[in-house]
Amino acid sequence: MHDDRRITEVRLDRFVRERINPAVYTRSVPLNLSSWDAPGEPVTVMDALRHEFLPQEHGAAWGQPWGTKWLRLQGDVPQAWGTGPDTTVEVVVDLGFINEAPGFQCEGIAWRPDGTIIKAISPRNQYIPLKLLGSGMAVDFYVEAAANPDMAQGWTFAATPYGDKATAGTAPQYRLGRIAIAELNQTVWELQQDIWTLSGLMHELPMEQPRRHEILRALERMMDLMDPDDVAGTAAAGREALAEVMSRPAYASAHQLVATGHAHIDSAWLWPVRETIRKCARTFSNVVALMDEDPSFVFSCSSAQQFAWMKEFYPELFGRIREKVKAGQFVPVGGMWVESDTNMPGGEAMARQFVEGKHFFLQEFGVECKEAWLPDSFGYSAALPQIVRSAGSQWFLTQKISWNQINRMPHHTFNWEGIDGTRLFTHFPPVDTYNAELSGRELAHAERNFRDHGRANISLVPFGYGDGGGGPTREMLAAAQRTADLEGSPKVRVGSAESFFTAAEEGYAGLPVWVGEMYLELHRGTYTSQAQTKRGNRRSEHLLREAELWCTTAAVRGSFAYPAAELKRLWRLVLLQQFHDILPGSAIAWVHQDAERNYAAISADLETIIGQAAAALLGEGPRTFLLNAAPHARNGVPALGAAEPAVQGEPAQATAEDGGYVLDNGVIRAVLDADGLLASLTDYATGREAIAPGERGNLLELHRDTPNEWDAWDIDEFYRRNVTALASAQEIRLEHVGSGAVVVVSRVAGSSPVTQRITLEAGSDSLSITTAVEWQESEKLLKLGFPLDVKADRSAAETQFGHVFRPTHVNTSWEAAKFEICAHRWIHVAEPGYGVAISNAATYGHDVTRTVRGTDGGTTTTVRLSLLRAPKFPDPTADRGHQELTVTIRPGAGIAEAVEEGYRTNLAPRLVRGGHDVQPLFAVDNPALVIEAVKLAEDGSGDVVVRLYESLGQRSSGTLTAGFPVKDVQATDLLERPSAAPGVTPAQEGAVNLALRPFQLVTLRFVR
Repeated sequence: MHDDRRITEVRLDRFVRERINPAVYTRSVPLNLSSWDAPGEPVTVMDALRHEFLPQEHGAAWGQPWGTKWLRLQGDVPQAWGTGPDTTVEVVVDLGFINEAPGFQCEGIAWRPDGTIIKAISPRNQYIPLKLLGSGMAVDFYVEAAANPDMAQGWTFAATPYGDKATAGTAPQYRLGRIAIAELNQTVWELQQDIWTLSGLMHELPMEQPRRHEILRALERMMDLMDPDDVAGTAAAGREALAEVMSRPAYASAHQLVATGHAHIDSAWLWPVRETIRKCARTFSNVVALMDEDPSFVFSCSSAQQFAWMKEFYPELFGRIREKVKAGQFVPVGGMWVESDTNMPGGEAMARQFVEGKHFFLQEFGVECKEAWLPDSFGYSAALPQIVRSAGSQWFLTQKISWNQINRMPHHTFNWEGIDGTRLFTHFPPVDTYNAELSGRELAHAERNFRDHGRANISLVPFGYGDGGGGPTREMLAAAQRTADLEGSPKVRVGSAESFFTAAEEGYAGLPVWVGEMYLELHRGTYTSQAQTKRGNRRSEHLLREAELWCTTAAVRGSFAYPAAELKRLWRLVLLQQFHDILPGSAIAWVHQDAERNYAAISADLETIIGQAAAALLGEGPRTFLLNAAPHARNGVPALGAAEPAVQGEPAQATAEDGGYVLDNGVIRAVLDADGLLASLTDYATGREAIAPGERGNLLELHRDTPNEWDAWDIDEFYRRNVTALASAQEIRLEHVGSGAVVVVSRVAGSSPVTQRITLEAGSDSLSITTAVEWQESEKLLKLGFPLDVKADRSAAETQFGHVFRPTHVNTSWEAAKFEICAHRWIHVAEPGYGVAISNAATYGHDVTRTVRGTDGGTTTTVRLSLLRAPKFPDPTADRGHQELTVTIRPGAGIAEAVEEGYRTNLAPRLVRGGHDVQPLFAVDNPALVIEAVKLAEDGSGDVVVRLYESLGQRSSGTLTAGFPVKDVQATDLLERPSAAPGVTPAQEGAVNLALRPFQLVTLRFVR
């Protein structure tokens, strides 16, 4: 037989494009249009409807960037339309959509005149059934059209002014397309879905498989039978020609796919939070309308914050969502406040993501999510398994690791083991997208790609257009129905995430295990981009710690009213800004401007709360007290208490030497050369030199930073090949501040003035370096390095409730890929008997390298911190202006000292006047057991909750004692429900004996 396969496939493409697609709507008439342009930010529907709507021309240009146009659509349905056996009437609204990038352009939502939502208008979901308008054969409704600019720009990553309303301009972005009443031919539409499914499947089947050719010939017969001049009249015959190949059942061994509706909506990204709220309303109204049509449709929706927005801003829609939750169709998943970043949030913040998210779902819907749901976050902390299980969840889902540049994860379904040994059932959907259309290509890829064949045979497919693209569509549901049992295709069923996890867990015995963090080999620049946002997050986390501690102490010690509602509000605002495109610095300027304003307001509110609690605790008086919120004693003040600080000892001495200075406080000695670089750093306890021979620390280096793509997200390894060492100082001078000595060094980084203040305080174990930069660079990366005379085969970096070790060598591609790593408050490198800790106040990106010296055979381990970046996209002015970053270096330090240094750097001494000291609510007799949070219970009972963890990565024992009357002590989960806690044994009244495994996290409720 002659091979005419390609000829037939080209014929099919044209037949669908020119005959089938235009015939879906058999006839249409334009609607009458009028409009009103909102002059500024969006308004409510009732506010909009009060304005005068003026005549609007069809096909007109509209929409300045971020503007809103309200359209009124009016008309009458022609007689006899929609009366045929397979015809219905719809309104079709094209706001000027482009077919690509459905979530990154204009969007709309349809409203009835009474102010109730109908459904959204999206690029690939432009229809509104007449029956939803509730007005018989008359059409009269409104469309709120949002002129969101196309920030994606084809993913060219070119700098754009549209991310800041101040620079976006006023030029119209779109031109109205067809807005009309149209008659839908259901048979033609069904035929269109048949062809799409079969053609997609055909192209994925091997050429030598008969099934591929049978489908092609069936499609050919369909075209031969149909009349191209009468598609509507012959569509039924066309469907009949395909019926036989469409009815053949799947192979018995076919892969099983649970398809769950999804619409990954970033809580802020290439649009501001205010637009995310509208995107949620648009997508969720689409989803609810689809559920009304198809009771079998199930939609998985994460992020309690997005539900909370609906409750606040769209209460009528929220009521409809609540009903669908009861019906089991609209399914809350994830149990987190937002789909947060997991690399950078602190331990308590990561815990609160689940506390706030799960509490919201329980209170509003009576639903407890069993899975953590983070399809798009940029890597996954090794502390997560314990946090997820401590929150009462048992499964974890992500997809992002499929983006790895170098290494491929060996499993799609496995047990993930965290730093403390906790294991968590985990799944990566092998479809490799969380915005699936259920196309033949995607389904075939999921089956081929699945790495656990022979041991498991089921995976998850989240389907629906994300980021405001409208979510699932009726076309996707049609595809799911057609592939439920179709030869050559995996078997697809629509269901919930829980139904998938339950089946997957039951069907996979002897799970493989992945130990430690799941490092994303991409988006490494997110540890550094938008330093102001990161500084705001770090400061807010610690202010919240202080506020809860002092408010709890004041409430227990006296009659202070614990501000539970206000603390919850502030926590939720901080948690929102930990979303995986806000805290990582990968959003537009508008988002980060909002974040910085929010952080300023958070700081002001928390300072007020702390001041009120401190006043209640200390009373009036002239004495100066240090409020020590740290979990370690400081300046003679016990942990978590307040007292007059002890004398620190002899002042630090500064001596001029060779154009530089020697700083000495009897604990450590630092030598700064004439360029302000750290030529020597020793501690008197060991007498050991920390700086490698011939090297200098405190070295700023400026790198070219031009990633291949994803500018704000990525640092590519080749950045290391272009570097300028900023070794020369313009000026170096000495200052004395109190009992400390300060060396001030001025230099220039590119075009950016830099001033460093290098401080040694009396009695301090560490040298502090504050780097102030007037940052004016573009596509540059600023690093601060310390070459250390330490033979370290691994580094330890703080993560939530512990630390993670990473090799310093690059023996394998897995280690080589980790050329930029994340650390929280500290990073530590050591050889047996000696180590150095480097802490920071707001820096997350680090790199650690090693070289063997030719001079003496020793090893130099260099630790560098990534201080600042200057990406072009999506915010071309990211971090321009004044920046200030603090780092400390502590020689002769072990892990315990690193932990203490991290808290010391981030919890500055708080000096307050008052009349009497304050005894701590809790004391623990082993510093390895670190108290992370002290708060009143969420249930308003007045019970005190304390959260602590083992910090050294070893078995540690101790006793936690309450300093107030206690009736009972209960171990709980993160949601403060009774829960078993190995190693926790109540002792005498108000005390608990603890024997904890490495990095074990414990939450205890002290019943007053």
